[in-house]
Amino acid sequence: MEKQGNIRISSENMMPIIKKWLYSEKDIFLREIVANAADAITKYKKLCDLGETSAQEEEYKIVVTADDKAKTLTVEDNGIGMSAEEVEKYITQIAFSGAADFVSKYEKAGGDGIIGHFGLGFYSAYMVSENIEIFTKSYREGEPAVHWESDGNSTYTIGECDKPSRGTKIVMHLAEGEEEFLQEHTLRELIRKYCSFMPYNIYLNPKGEEDKPLNTTTPLYVKDPKECTDEEYKTFYRETFSDFNEPLFWIHLNMDYPFRLKGILYFPKVKKQVELERGQVKLYCNQVFIADNIKEVIPEFLMLLNGVIDCPDIPLNVSRSFLQNDRQVQKIAKHITKKVADKLCELFRDDRARYEACWNDISTFVKFGCLKDDDFYNRVKDIIIYKNISGEYRPVVSYFGEEVTAEEANAGKEAKAAYYVSDEAKQAQYIKMFRDEGLDAIVCDTYIDPHFISYIEYKNPTRVRFLRIDAEIDGALKEAGEEDKELEEIVSKALEGMGVKAKVKTEKLKNETVPAVVNVSEFMRRMSEMNRFYQMGEIPDEITLVVNTANPAVLALKGAGEEERRFAVAQIYYLAKLAYKQLSPEEVSAFTQNNMLLLEKYLKI
Repeated sequence: MEKQGNIRISSENMMPIIKKWLYSEKDIFLREIVANAADAITKYKKLCDLGETSAQEEEYKIVVTADDKAKTLTVEDNGIGMSAEEVEKYITQIAFSGAADFVSKYEKAGGDGIIGHFGLGFYSAYMVSENIEIFTKSYREGEPAVHWESDGNSTYTIGECDKPSRGTKIVMHLAEGEEEFLQEHTLRELIRKYCSFMPYNIYLNPKGEEDKPLNTTTPLYVKDPKECTDEEYKTFYRETFSDFNEPLFWIHLNMDYPFRLKGILYFPKVKKQVELERGQVKLYCNQVFIADNIKEVIPEFLMLLNGVIDCPDIPLNVSRSFLQNDRQVQKIAKHITKKVADKLCELFRDDRARYEACWNDISTFVKFGCLKDDDFYNRVKDIIIYKNISGEYRPVVSYFGEEVTAEEANAGKEAKAAYYVSDEAKQAQYIKMFRDEGLDAIVCDTYIDPHFISYIEYKNPTRVRFLRIDAEIDGALKEAGEEDKELEEIVSKALEGMGVKAKVKTEKLKNETVPAVVNVSEFMRRMSEMNRFYQMGEIPDEITLVVNTANPAVLALKGAGEEERRFAVAQIYYLAKLAYKQLSPEEVSAFTQNNMLLLEKYLKI
């Protein structure tokens, strides 16, 4: 005998809100219905373990069936099932969680593996359904099977039915325009996306004994790391992220205290150095997909990695799509960061050659992590390496000097200067000068390096300051001697005649072959780079032309005529400017004309 009743909600307007706004993406309904089915099986298995019922020799499974003609989508499980009283309690009272009720009842025995906690998942099906039927039979002996039906307009009917076996069958009568959820390829994709690692086999439109489940019930990350091979890790990576480039290395997370957490984080090869590529860190709860790249759990810089993290202790809101930002979540995020830092330190310590081979691919990630997380920086600061101009890798801390005290700073002493190169090809002349004198410099040629070296200086203000190799002339590059005021005047006057604004300085360099070099203030260059980064416009370079008084051509300027001086100074300036940066179109034209005059004179044309 059937009877009628009202779904008990606080407002008759609640159902339209649930149907339209409960989830950000309506295809998520399939995850919720399948997750409920998995919970039903987990509950039954728990009762078997507790001896409250006898286990049956059968395959625990979830079957998804689409019927084009009837326009129905069915999800059926062979789990715990429900009695009429339980249907009225768990289905008709919105937000009353059967999962939470079960966990509370069997708390001492452990409620591991139960997914749902809010009771709203079932109603997500109304986002695509105009009517839903439930056919369910409890595991308890003597309980009749139950049929429940509602069109989602706050009324329902409930009565007995003829379902012969234990479990629950949800039949969704799809609404007009939702026929895509009857297409097999769509359903396969959704099951792959949301249910790939569900703990029980999932079948779609089964036809017989040859059917294969669409999911993997024991994904690699749930196994003991000691039992996993390198090939298994690589295969799991390819299948999960559809990336056929082998990962550099990986971190297998596996812990039970102070919270439960399993997962694998992969360091992928970098495809482009010019920008940070966003990875994909998939978040699961008891093998049910929650979302990609949840920033509350996965720190922003770790989203450059690819990985899978499963944490049953994550506190979810009703849609399982966002996280409550509580202390537990913060602890999980900090632990993941620590494990990544520990892995990098272990690789640096135990396999330095491999670490250096991977550095070009992971350096941007490490530097970005330091900029975003001081704790991460403190853990990895000693293993941050840079290639020097000799092609060797050295920890950046090896370039630090002794700490400068406040008294020394007041007396004019500065932190140690560490030189760097931003473009080995463009700064080749400066590099040669450094090499010839046995000086060192590090290569900072990624776009994140200008920000990172500023951060290093900020963290170590009394120990190091970074100067680009063309920022000033190092003392080891020059001989002692007085400034040559006459040469300064000659060069300055010639540059003024060319319309060039530049400060002129004379130095006696040890390398006699270089007539002049361009120096630019490190502070002004960084200001200009920052303006470009934030698209605030260019700051003109304030260059200093350092004229080498050890160069014969420079010394010959003193005895030359006005015309020869103008010509020679122009060439000296263009050559120095070329070693610093690209010439402007006007400068290229003038430089070309000067070179043609030299050719004509040399060839006596």
